[in-house]
Amino acid sequence: MFSKDTIIRFQNNETPFYYYDLNLLNDTLSSCKKASDQFGFHVHYALKANFNKEVLKTIKNVGFGADCVSGNEVKKAIEIGFEPGKVVFAGVGKSDKEIIEALNHDIFCFNVESVQELGVINELAAGLGKTARVAIRINPNVDAHTHQYITTGLEENKFGINQWELNSCIEELKRCSHLSLIGIHFHVGSQITNLEVFRSLCIKVNELSSWFEDHGFNLQVLNVGGGLGVDYHNPDEHSIADFEAYFSVFDKFLERRPGQEVHFELGRALVAQCGSLISRILYVKNGLKKNFLILDAGMTELMRPALYQAYHKIENISSVSDQIVKYDVVGPICESTDCFGKEVELPDSKRSDLIAIRTAGAYGEVMSSGYNLRERVQSLYSE
Repeated sequence: MFSKDTIIRFQNNETPFYYYDLNLLNDTLSSCKKASDQFGFHVHYALKANFNKEVLKTIKNVGFGADCVSGNEVKKAIEIGFEPGKVVFAGVGKSDKEIIEALNHDIFCFNVESVQELGVINELAAGLGKTARVAIRINPNVDAHTHQYITTGLEENKFGINQWELNSCIEELKRCSHLSLIGIHFHVGSQITNLEVFRSLCIKVNELSSWFEDHGFNLQVLNVGGGLGVDYHNPDEHSIADFEAYFSVFDKFLERRPGQEVHFELGRALVAQCGSLISRILYVKNGLKKNFLILDAGMTELMRPALYQAYHKIENISSVSDQIVKYDVVGPICESTDCFGKEVELPDSKRSDLIAIRTAGAYGEVMSSGYNLRERVQSLYSE
């Protein structure tokens, strides 16, 4: 919900823009930290969800670490002030340049996704006279029961090392004198709302942690990734995810050795609800079978509906009409996939009305583009 004063602010700003409620973000971060601290868990924020500067500064101030999937994300995290000792670098295709950048920053850990990558990092670390801390990202073959494009933990996915490759990993680690294995890493997918998925993950982590122990490795870290989903349909009723329930699953089912740390990599659950895409209606097209609202925001500002057929709640925040009309809400981009929602029930709408597309704080601004030579989307923050 937006206050009258906030809507007046919106009306005085050029659209489209992302609006970030930093008060809600702080409340979300506090809830997550309180729940994770209760169990002694460590949280790294996944920068790929949102790397807006003000959002990152707010997250850094809570004391979370940073989960990065590119060299530039590592660089950005360090620039914002995340401690290098709390920065992890994942990603299935790290370039030599990116690895060297991370080694020079002496980051906490590389999450390694192939046997070959172990050798590459070892060679580059040797060239710099360094020893790299690594965790093996293992594909647990656990179904996340989410959209196929954001499932990452099955053997058919490109991510991680398959379990039948682990003996080769052990041999490579013994050969690589500039690597130090500190943990194992998992990530089964994103937007997971069924907590039973995480229970299944715990069982697999327990099995593989024991396997490494039996092979002579005492693991410092069990990194279980992230993936906790949010409520896209009811952003006001469920503005903060149930972190207590989420972490409780791991506390109950994950077996930990004395001194062993449990790390998480949360992104969407921390930032999704604090962000909305604010747009204006350019044109209203009333047809015999379809009514269209054509916005000044499009898939160049919010890609998720076109990419994943993802749902976002759409609100007309300036209309005072009591009449409800069904509209296809679309953007101005010259692509048929440039559609935010079909048959959306909204108050009778007119040109220049303000539209809010909710729960857009994750994978919104970061995926924006300049396609059609569009200007880059701007940001506005709560006061």
